[in-house]
Amino acid sequence: MPIYEGYGTITDKLTFIIDIGAAYTKIGFSGEFAPRAIISSEVRCKNTNQIRKIYDYKDKEDLYDLLVEFIHLLYFKYALISPKDRPIVVVESLLSPTLFRETLAKVLFYHYEVASLLVVPSHLVSLATLAIDTGLVVDIGYTEAVAIPICHGSPVLHAWQALPLGAQAIHSRIKTLLSADNMGIQSVDESVLEDIKARCCFVTKHDRAEKLRNSYPDINPCPSVPYPLGGTKSLTISGKLRELTYEIFFEEDLDHLCISTMILNVIASVDVESRTLLAENIVLVGGTCMAPGFKGRLKVELHKQLQNERYSKFKNIKFIKFHAPPAKENYTAWLGAAIYGATEIITMKALTKDQYFKENRLPDWSNLKDAIRSI
Repeated sequence: MPIYEGYGTITDKLTFIIDIGAAYTKIGFSGEFAPRAIISSEVRCKNTNQIRKIYDYKDKEDLYDLLVEFIHLLYFKYALISPKDRPIVVVESLLSPTLFRETLAKVLFYHYEVASLLVVPSHLVSLATLAIDTGLVVDIGYTEAVAIPICHGSPVLHAWQALPLGAQAIHSRIKTLLSADNMGIQSVDESVLEDIKARCCFVTKHDRAEKLRNSYPDINPCPSVPYPLGGTKSLTISGKLRELTYEIFFEEDLDHLCISTMILNVIASVDVESRTLLAENIVLVGGTCMAPGFKGRLKVELHKQLQNERYSKFKNIKFIKFHAPPAKENYTAWLGAAIYGATEIITMKALTKDQYFKENRLPDWSNLKDAIRSI
């Protein structure tokens, strides 16, 4: 008998958990409290030797090739396990394109021969980390912000709302403000914008943001900081940029939509009995929510919107409460999937290899055939 167990033996009975986001992918094993690795959702193309994002595919065949290379990277570089005959849990958004989920299943079953596949919705499994079955999950990721209410363990799909507010919108705002502060600046790489956002920017108070936007003489922005680009080159990150970058989330458009009105519109779309419960059980997930001051500012904006006549029906809502999951916001959904993967659900609900080969497709909530079968 060996003195120690090898790495393969330790992970032999564990389920592999993957959360493929538009910007970052989280991987690890069931029952663990954090991902083994968080990497960019991109892969180097063999033909062109260029790095491409997974979601920037041209057609079905191109997506298949990208996923084959990407999944190979996940298994053999980061997880260090064999995919064959091993169950896997994949976290997906309810708004994920059918082409993407079907192609991913084809890659996993045909190319890597996984034993079974369980696809779980990101908004639903996020509540598993809190051991609650009702809450309003707001996912603010790279491309968009999506709010979906979960009532008694079921997503209320008719009430979902989405806005093109995420890290991508923040990067665009930073690029615009940088061009104004640094005359003659060339195009800035996406990784530099990401780093500036994480290191220099924060969410300021409502009153202070109003004064900064209107250039009040009695208010001064926070100090500007230099950002080194390598060598002797540097960018000047102005105080206004640092404080006003995240204001894009709280500025209403022509339809009076912003992150706070989106949340209240979702609550208004459910039955009256559930509104107070949802308002007191808001769960924020996604890397963008990790910005300093974001939760406090959002709470102030929600209470401010409740004073508007548009939301006079919410007189019974006295409190707005946010949950604090036992994980960072950027991998809360992954942790929920890891919890699911450690339970009997993986054997009861997962799609096996034989079942997939019969119909060559994944069950889908939007397919009437699967909906009738689940009743």
